[in-house]
Amino acid sequence: MRITIRDVSEAAGVSFKTVSRVLNKERHVRPATRERVEAAMKALNFRPSYAARALAGARSFQIALIYDNPSPYYVHTIQMGVRARCMEDRIRMIVQPCDLASPGLAAEIGGLVDETHVDGVILAPPLGDIAAVTAELERRGVPYVRITPGDPTVAEARVTMDDAGAAARMTRHLIDLGHVRIGFVTGPAGHVSAQRRLEGYRSALAEAGIAAEAGLMAAGGFDFETGEAAAGALLDAAAPPTAIFASNDDMAAGALAAAHARGIAVPDALSIAGFDDIDLARAVWPPLTTIRQPIHALAYAAADMLLDTDGSGGAGAVPDYELVVRGSTGVRRAE
Repeated sequence: MRITIRDVSEAAGVSFKTVSRVLNKERHVRPATRERVEAAMKALNFRPSYAARALAGARSFQIALIYDNPSPYYVHTIQMGVRARCMEDRIRMIVQPCDLASPGLAAEIGGLVDETHVDGVILAPPLGDIAAVTAELERRGVPYVRITPGDPTVAEARVTMDDAGAAARMTRHLIDLGHVRIGFVTGPAGHVSAQRRLEGYRSALAEAGIAAEAGLMAAGGFDFETGEAAAGALLDAAAPPTAIFASNDDMAAGALAAAHARGIAVPDALSIAGFDDIDLARAVWPPLTTIRQPIHALAYAAADMLLDTDGSGGAGAVPDYELVVRGSTGVRRAE
């Protein structure tokens, strides 16, 4: 037999409305009462009905995570961060991939909102920088939070990290190891985080008095295949780099493959570094030196901001990035 909210109210000795307030995380419930209701739900193994909760008020108790990113590891971590926060409030997460190149992207997202009646939307990068998308959500009055948007000064709710500072930190690490010819594999054109990582690379080179050579930069698309192709082009050049910094781990793994295919020893003859510290960074050989981006924490903070009931909004606080040194980088070998 299905346990209902009325069963919980009887077991806890409170009213039907009080149980509803606890389920909806309303603040005006005494702590002792809340604990009694939560204990009754646990004892009865109560599973709230999303449909019933929606019928009881204007909320659907669903939020949507929308993304377009070629890295499955990154996307999975974002999903887990949002899901962890949703589970705390018994909110259902709808995960919706999209195509940034689609001319009907904004309309498609608007249609998703209309069909599901979600209470809010989380925009994974770079969706938060597409004006047509945010305008469509604003037109419908749907709350949204942007993860690492391009312009952190815009008033909309967002969670951010210092991509430029993190990329500069990695570049300085390679410089400290004696590398001067440092190749860089960029991310997709138009992706603001990718642009900022390129800026950080350039600024660290300038700080060290090293010229940023166009021939040491190659375009990638945040996926393994483009990383392998870009690194291959750099390594086949007349004056190849002694280190390659790829602006995400998928591309850095591709750079490793390119080096292995050419019989180039890593890190003895070539250092390779990435960005993100996804699971893949520890699965390749040698394991990647990388920037640990707090992806899970960023996603959790975005969901927390969206589900916040006190209306505080603002930018979410997340842990800082971290340089993680592993076996793929080493001191430059004397020539």
